[in-house]
Amino acid sequence: MRLAAAQPERSALPQAFYRDPDIYRQDIERIFLNSWLYAGHQSEVPNVGDWFLFEFDQESVIIVRSAEEEFNALVNVCRHRGSRVCVESKGCSKLLRCRYHGWSYDLQGQLRAAAHMGDSFDKSQISLKKIHLAVLDGMIFVNFAERPADFNMIREGLADCLEPYDLANAKVAHRESYPIAANWKLAVENYAECYHCAPAHPEYSMGHGLAHADSRTEHLYQQVMSRAGACGLGDQEVNYMYLAAPAFGADYAFERYPLIRDHITGSEDGSALAPLLGTITDYDGGATDLQVGPVTFALLYCDHVVIYRFTPLSIDTADCDITWLVRGDAEEGRDYDREKLTWLWDVTTHADKTIIERNQQGVNSRYYVPGPLSEWEDYTWKFLAWYTDLMQTLDE
Repeated sequence: MRLAAAQPERSALPQAFYRDPDIYRQDIERIFLNSWLYAGHQSEVPNVGDWFLFEFDQESVIIVRSAEEEFNALVNVCRHRGSRVCVESKGCSKLLRCRYHGWSYDLQGQLRAAAHMGDSFDKSQISLKKIHLAVLDGMIFVNFAERPADFNMIREGLADCLEPYDLANAKVAHRESYPIAANWKLAVENYAECYHCAPAHPEYSMGHGLAHADSRTEHLYQQVMSRAGACGLGDQEVNYMYLAAPAFGADYAFERYPLIRDHITGSEDGSALAPLLGTITDYDGGATDLQVGPVTFALLYCDHVVIYRFTPLSIDTADCDITWLVRGDAEEGRDYDREKLTWLWDVTTHADKTIIERNQQGVNSRYYVPGPLSEWEDYTWKFLAWYTDLMQTLDE
């Protein structure tokens, strides 16, 4: 791609990357159909037959618990004439029945019933398309590629980092979707930098060291890392994110940073919100950024986790899906208040939604010219450099 090859160092992208339909289709085909994408948490489908939908662009996938310890990702397209099989966002059923002509599928996707098809019809040869599914400590990821990158690289690379949180035994306290009227890349670019945090997010900046760059936060970082072991947390940090294109598909990162002003978690006043997760015994004064693939991010506090996923709905609309996890045995109203738990990242995301949509409006202008990035936008540049490099390499 010539446009990608001409991308200047540490600069925003040209307008076409956010508005050209051909580039958007390449984004879908090259990135989203070959990436491990967060679909949801296994606590959302606790019983056999429970299912929910994962959707982006024109695709819809049924995530179903097909057995006690088994999940399937079934493409939500009937094998008769292509109708959506499941139309609600979630449900529970022994059979997945298309409402158009009544074709019914079991939890493995195998066709079980199809009326008036004649004696020669062999339903054993027809099933819903199944895509790849992998589970990382209770977090369900899917991949549309025929031969996806080995998810074990991610699972093994993050095993020690994630172990103290015991997210496989966590549960979803709340999940919400925030539609954004902008190209998906603008949403990821915004999330990847904290240059805007101090002016745009006073609620976040009050307690998070990433919004500030001074000797105080470096000193606090050292304190956090020195206390980690005593609190049951590890001091590992790994970064295999935005690798060269040949390694595409097995990207992940896990990095710690300090909380400030005596905050111990991501709450309005910095105080605890829920029971400590997993084997964590105390608050160490820090938080963790987790990333799996190009569009799934998470913030791991000692008492809860916030998972962000950005997916395109169209060339100029995207979805920001947020999942809040708490300890699996925590009870709402007794152990946590849902409104207080979600407050910080709800108010922050509403602000980001406005910021990103204004960004898209400016990018749409005939006067838009890509500008230089600041020193505080280093991770945004890593994303953009990875993106343009990927677009070039896959042309070779």
